[in-house]
Amino acid sequence: MQRRQLMRLSGAGVLCAPLTIRHGRAATPEPVDAELILAIDVSRSIDAEEHETQMRGYASAFRDPDVLRSIMGGEIGAIGCCLFTWSDSDSQEDLVTWARIGDAASAERFAAAIDAAPRRTWSYTSISGAMEHALRLYGRSPFEGTRRVLDISGDGMNNSGRRLDGVRATMLDAGIIVNGLAVVDRAPAAGSGAVVLEDYYRDEVIGGPGSFLVVAEGFEAFDRAVRRKIAREVAGREQARRFAGLGRVDRMAV
Repeated sequence: MQRRQLMRLSGAGVLCAPLTIRHGRAATPEPVDAELILAIDVSRSIDAEEHETQMRGYASAFRDPDVLRSIMGGEIGAIGCCLFTWSDSDSQEDLVTWARIGDAASAERFAAAIDAAPRRTWSYTSISGAMEHALRLYGRSPFEGTRRVLDISGDGMNNSGRRLDGVRATMLDAGIIVNGLAVVDRAPAAGSGAVVLEDYYRDEVIGGPGSFLVVAEGFEAFDRAVRRKIAREVAGREQARRFAGLGRVDRMAV
């Protein structure tokens, strides 16, 4: 039984948990406040400069004092985190594997790994494929968080792979919180009619208790948006009061 389940069932007299089986071996996962997966859109609508802006934004977030305070302010004072890029339904690339972040040194190592990661872009936009890949990564996580959060950023709508609603429902049924970072510097994709990307991410992508969407009005606002978003996602109960007044959609302009 997982630590998340134990917390929910502690009042029902649950006393202990068996070992979790991972890759055919018995292992005790390391407790963290959150298991955070960062999923970055690198479809053909993202040019080289925008891709670099995204990667630089995520790296700088882990060097930001406010983000580090949020990470260290939890009950345990650490998170488990990994990062991958996505585009087509079968095009996901793990760039930074699962790592424990709990102090300035480990945060800097994570940021440096993002800096050193390759920059490659692909073709279509498969948010459903990204979610399916995230589910596999959670299955291989060496951590046990009280929350599991998928942070998915992009500038387009699902146009490849499985239907998004079914995969999203699987994630929510598994207790995974899905937050979004929508970059709205382009008109919505052809064929989307009057649907705006912000509405799409709010209604079709994010979900779970306390889920929220950050809207970056252009890639110029991405750096500030991603710092704000990660700080909010990993905030412990004390730090969460800083974000208590924010709604489900948080807009960031230059």
